[in-house]
Amino acid sequence: MAATPEAKVKAKIKELLKAHNAYYVMPIGTGYGNSGVPDFLCCVNGQFLAIEAKAGKNKPTALQEQNILRIRHAGGVALVVNEDLGELKAIVENYSRGVL
Repeated sequence: MAATPEAKVKAKIKELLKAHNAYYVMPIGTGYGNSGVPDFLCCVNGQFLAIEAKAGKNKPTALQEQNILRIRHAGGVALVVNEDLGELKAIVENYSRGVL
């Protein structure tokens, strides 16, 4: 079975996180309390980072946007990542080096 475009984005994200020894979990969004939670919840050198993976021009749902805003208001970094991992790569590299 061929990987979906979003699965390919997630694979690239995993590769980047593993290369920087980041801790991450991928919560399963179900009706039991995790709906709208970003695809990746990470800790990179002590810094919280949440990542919502999208492919192409897909956008987060309203519930995903709400969770991203709640994370940002709580002092965490949350972003939506598509095939262009440039911003995520810069954040992870800076966190790995201790640059906040």
